Amino acid sequence: MKELIAAYQAALSEQINLLDSATIQVLAEHLIDCCKTKKQVFICGNGGSAGNAIHLANDFLYGIDPSGNMSLNVEALPANSSVVTCLSNDIGYDKVFSHQLKVKANPNDVLIVLSGSGNSENIVRVLQQAKELGVKSFAILGYTGGKAKALANYSIHNDINDMQISEDLQLIVGHMLMQFMARELAA
Repeated sequence: MKELIAAYQAALSEQINLLDSATIQVLAEHLIDCCKTKKQVFICGNGGSAGNAIHLANDFLYGIDPSGNMSLNVEALPANSSVVTCLSNDIGYDKVFSHQLKVKANPNDVLIVLSGSGNSENIVRVLQQAKELGVKSFAILGYTGGKAKALANYSIHNDINDMQISEDLQLIVGHMLMQFMARELAA
């Protein structure tokens, strides 16, 4: 176990050091603008990435400004199980996020997708829908980045073939953004 822990720590530390700080800065600037202009932010992912999307929506809504004066107008698209199961049943799981975005988003809103592989059909479709609507899209990706890497306006990609580290990086980037926004908005 000791060797596994050391290897995991080393791999995660290496990937944190490889994070694309320039693109994280671009995302931070877009999110600050959304706070100031009340544009909507949508976050989605599958499995553990869905859990991370819900976690980060909480952090962005409350954590950056507990008073609520400068919080993000943010929604985690996998959070409403009634909507997710209805859309999955009636129109297909591949459209579960794209349909929600089509109904709720406006041009210049922001979409953040979280994905290990970047190849889940519902992630690909929501990124395509974002392009059609004029929604700015960001992807936080692992593995090769998959189809999502090319579809997103901006990709934060770590080429790591490890789902747990890919999902850890989603939260780490989200927490970096949260701390940055809290500091900038308080200034």
